[in-house]
Amino acid sequence: MSNFNSMTLMAAGEMIAEMSTQAAFSSLILGWGVEEFCGSGSVASKANDLVRFAKSSMGQRSVPTVNGNCDLRRAMVEHATTASDRDKQNKPDVWLRLVAGLKMDGFELVEERVPDPMGGTSIFDDAPRMIKKIVLRRMLPEDVPEADFREATSEVEALLDRHGFNVAKGHLAQATQNFSQGNWSSANAMIRDFYQELLDKIAEYFGCDPKVSDDAKRQYLADTKSGPFLLHEYNEWENDRGKPAYVLGLWARLHPHGSHPGLSDEEDCAFRFQIILITARIFLRRFDKRVKGQ
Repeated sequence: MSNFNSMTLMAAGEMIAEMSTQAAFSSLILGWGVEEFCGSGSVASKANDLVRFAKSSMGQRSVPTVNGNCDLRRAMVEHATTASDRDKQNKPDVWLRLVAGLKMDGFELVEERVPDPMGGTSIFDDAPRMIKKIVLRRMLPEDVPEADFREATSEVEALLDRHGFNVAKGHLAQATQNFSQGNWSSANAMIRDFYQELLDKIAEYFGCDPKVSDDAKRQYLADTKSGPFLLHEYNEWENDRGKPAYVLGLWARLHPHGSHPGLSDEEDCAFRFQIILITARIFLRRFDKRVKGQ
């Protein structure tokens, strides 16, 4: 089952509406066998009904597509990604939300050259004529454990709530909002603030003076006073700085342009977001176990 998030499905529905006339939309939903759930009215209204149905438990139903049978949610997303350049230009914000949502779902859009389904051969030789096609690809294999970034977000948010890390949760929410709107530099800034606030509050929970510097708080997390919380055997932190330190290295990766958020693009921002979510989940799980064990 393709469990896309609400933002992805909503953007897919809006993109399909932009792509479709009344007749084209009717043909699409008739082919999928979901016309009874799409009501009447404008194409946009019917598309909203389609999204609501897809988000329900019945949205898991299998429907026929040119790429074979798949669940309705996947069919909607794949169809939306076939939007023409004109459709994307007409709805740039919708296309941006679709691509950003897919990144959070662990997918990316890849342009491939495939044989023209209409047939024909190249004008230069007898080889099949090739066309460009946008293909939906998983960023990581589906069966890799702990690789579901949306699931990571949910677990991180739940653990932040459990331990009252409200400021960190606020930074995470702002990072998500800015990412979905394509504000890469602003998202990067919030990602860094989230990471910093999380480690600060963990250090303070274990007794570190809130007034000391952020670097001193990291040192405290690697000291026996905190357990230590950061593990030397995993090269998460080394007090003598003589060995690679993951926490410090990740912080440097989030600051390639110094204290300023710096220039970034969608791919770089998505990488920062995903690696921070995975890291935060590991540290929050460890923190949760330590607190429960006290």
